[in-house]
Amino acid sequence: MAAAGSSPSIVEYFGGEDGYRCGYCKNETGNLSHGMWAHSMTVQDYQDLIDRGWRRSGKYVYKPIMNQTCCPQYTIRCQALHFQTSKSHKKVLKKMLKFISKGDVPKAANEEEPMDSHIDDVVACDFAYRSESQVSQSELTPLSVDHTERVENEDKDPGEREEEVNVQKVVSGSLQICARKDTPVAGEPSRSAKIVHAPPKPGKGADLSKPPCRKAKDIRKERKLQKLLQNQMCALEGSQPHRGDQVSLLQNSKSKPNQPKTIEDFVFVSLPDDARHKLEVRVVRSSPPSSQFKATFQESYQVYKRYQMVIHKDPPDKPTINQFTRFLCDSPLEAENAPNGPECGYGSFHQQYWLDGKIIAVGVIDILPYCVSSVYLYYDPDYSFLSLGVYSALREIAFTRQLHEKAPDLCFYYMGFYIHSCPKMRYKGQYRPSDLLCPETYVWTPIEQCLPLLEHSKYSRFNQDVKAVDEGRIKELGRVRVLHKRTVMPYSVYKKRRKGPSDEASVQQYASLVGQTCSERMLLFRS
Repeated sequence: MAAAGSSPSIVEYFGGEDGYRCGYCKNETGNLSHGMWAHSMTVQDYQDLIDRGWRRSGKYVYKPIMNQTCCPQYTIRCQALHFQTSKSHKKVLKKMLKFISKGDVPKAANEEEPMDSHIDDVVACDFAYRSESQVSQSELTPLSVDHTERVENEDKDPGEREEEVNVQKVVSGSLQICARKDTPVAGEPSRSAKIVHAPPKPGKGADLSKPPCRKAKDIRKERKLQKLLQNQMCALEGSQPHRGDQVSLLQNSKSKPNQPKTIEDFVFVSLPDDARHKLEVRVVRSSPPSSQFKATFQESYQVYKRYQMVIHKDPPDKPTINQFTRFLCDSPLEAENAPNGPECGYGSFHQQYWLDGKIIAVGVIDILPYCVSSVYLYYDPDYSFLSLGVYSALREIAFTRQLHEKAPDLCFYYMGFYIHSCPKMRYKGQYRPSDLLCPETYVWTPIEQCLPLLEHSKYSRFNQDVKAVDEGRIKELGRVRVLHKRTVMPYSVYKKRRKGPSDEASVQQYASLVGQTCSERMLLFRS
């Protein structure tokens, strides 16, 4: 999937954090996690890591110690292709439509603001200050491949070496981040069978060799929708949507008889010509920063600063440009493009909501091989009445479905962590159907099956098969890839070269947390 020759992920493992203050229960030392600094990371490695309970804050990637932390944080994903809008979701979408078309402002602000605070991510932003790497860039640049191969063969006998050459080719090939065809993905849509039409008898029924007649009303509606899509829908880096995207969205937005309205029916609805406001959603690459991102950086930062001060009561000197950049703009993810991937590519983006020519909200997202992962949301507090937290989550689900048209493997929307022990954080479970990640076997379990277990105990194993184990667990520690003195080598070689006390316990812990696959693909930096 990635371009050939893409650089491997390079990480620096920090081990288990000392207990720090929990943003949910306010316990001063109860929040426990493992962490690592990601100098660079491929989107496939990050996808595999979040499927093992990891999450990033800037370039810091962390994993809660689930059976010890005061408020266990379970990775949650929504099955975007099967998503059905709830009554409260429709209310928010209709409120936005009324505001855009007629300028209607609700009299009383909605008390329920799920998806607005993103408390979990606010807590996470402190990581970046505590654990930033001090390693220079020159130390992170591996030497030539030939040199690396010589080192990797150092501790093998001649018979093993020949076999390893083939393995090494496969490993380097795996850096191209191929989608795993052999792994069934839970919630994958079933491929609907083609409908075969029998030819009509002479004189009866429509002639299927000719295009069907269309009502003038439908034609007018489609023209309006096309106009709307050109003006209003998500503009990828400011470009106009392609014809294929327009057709699929038009098809999605047509209500089928006796079926509930889809999210597209609300998001891409036709607006009157005299609409009071214009809303446009633009997706701009934040890392590496695109020209559109740079041009709107200051305006976006000012929205963030106001949001932090008004919504989170931050003092004016806390939400600095430096903090904003490190927390929400810096990302370890490498920008990648693939023929069967989304047109905007994979990596880190800001989804900007422009109302009448000014930014009113920004959703920070990662676009990965199998999902859109929500990182953070900030908005202009003057527009709190629009329930922008809920609205942006629904738009991100619609965006996931839109990307799926071009990238068939991309079909989930990851909402970060679900924290059942904190009632304020349970709102993420309202986006159905959704799954929680089992903290022991890393299999996805429908949330309906998890909730009774979490009511009984804040930490729970969701996989009810007692014999099931973590299939991706570390099996061969010696195969962990290490970057030492700018040379890539397996841990078995590094261990022989290392001077001083053994670091095997730390490497074992790292490998068990990232899993065998990632430990053999990513480079673990050793000084």
